[in-house]
Amino acid sequence: MSTAVPLRWTGPPIAVVGIGADGWDGLGRAARETVGDAEILFGSARQLGLVPDAVRATRVTWPSPLLPALPELLGRHTGARLCVLASGDPMFYGIGVTLARLFGARALRVLPQPSSASLACARLGWSLAETPVVSVVGRPLTAVLPELADRRRLLVLSADAHTPRELARLLGRHGFGASELTVLEQLGGPAEQMDTRRATEWDAPPGDPLNIVAITCAADPDRPRATRLPGLPDELFGGDGQLTKQEVRALTLAALAPAPGELLWDVGGGSGSIAIEWCRAHPANRAVTFERLERRRRQIADNAANLGVPHILIHGELRAEFAERPEMVSPDAIFVGGGLTQDGVLETCWAQLRPGGRLVANAVTAESESLLLSWAAAQGGVLRKFQIYRGEPLGSFTAWRPQLPVAQWSVVKTRDIESENPRR
Repeated sequence: MSTAVPLRWTGPPIAVVGIGADGWDGLGRAARETVGDAEILFGSARQLGLVPDAVRATRVTWPSPLLPALPELLGRHTGARLCVLASGDPMFYGIGVTLARLFGARALRVLPQPSSASLACARLGWSLAETPVVSVVGRPLTAVLPELADRRRLLVLSADAHTPRELARLLGRHGFGASELTVLEQLGGPAEQMDTRRATEWDAPPGDPLNIVAITCAADPDRPRATRLPGLPDELFGGDGQLTKQEVRALTLAALAPAPGELLWDVGGGSGSIAIEWCRAHPANRAVTFERLERRRRQIADNAANLGVPHILIHGELRAEFAERPEMVSPDAIFVGGGLTQDGVLETCWAQLRPGGRLVANAVTAESESLLLSWAAAQGGVLRKFQIYRGEPLGSFTAWRPQLPVAQWSVVKTRDIESENPRR
């Protein structure tokens, strides 16, 4: 979620025109007139090729990479009538979103066509409002994983012609091999076609790069469930056992209360379970995890990739990292699951937490629990203690095995709260 201030655009509004696979014939009169009136026409080679030669605008093919070049490229033509071509709806994972972030909505005049998602749902008879869409254009394919659930329907915007096959293999590896995949190519155009197969049976050769994949999920009932709700099974996390266990993890995420687009600092990452579940709660959520041991940083990266949130940032020890990066963005929430008794850890976290942010700390030793009591006495908040028992075999019977009790302090940093640290 970007908070950058838009650049000032001094020229006429930039026209952003969506064009589908049906090309020029599919454009309405307003869109045709807008393209025909342009002096400079931007787009991909494929998009520019859909515009007839009678349009006399100077045609500029997008460079690669595009984003760093955009401000200078468009600024070079300030004062001219500019038109940018986009695929379908420019505001649906399209160039229109990028331009709005760069220059603001008032600098644009957007004329959309139906998006690929709208066309796909129209062909399949699905409700567009109830169908999640995941883009893997410029993103890891594993971003699909948090959306998977038995009998759920979703759409995947493909990166290229190889995405359907790679997606089928991914589903098979993660217990969704029985899912039905429908690849829809060149939607709305004369070459439109559909192909439906089960993921485990996908053997079709690469087709058209302009495609979208519809998935009807079918989960293997023998595999652990992995939904967006907190409290994933412990066995889904690899590592050395340094892990906030399932029950306490669910309670901890509830106290952290993630909201869409928020940033978490996970201090003492261990296996990365808190940061991972925070990011799985919503696609826009972000997390930075701090872990001093290199082997654990590697296991956090592996777990994050396997659970569909590879965008988590992984750093070393908190104070050392902050000394090198004093400009780090203040988080919306902080979880301290390790290193509580190290000098300066809670002080650094409290100082960097933004007003209105939440801090949650878990303790399993008497020393760290004492520290939480001191901070709670000075800053307020809520103290809780959890004792979890799990049923385990005892001969032919079942016994309740206690887990380590966990003390938890959770607090909201308000604007008028006294920020002095308690005596240690």
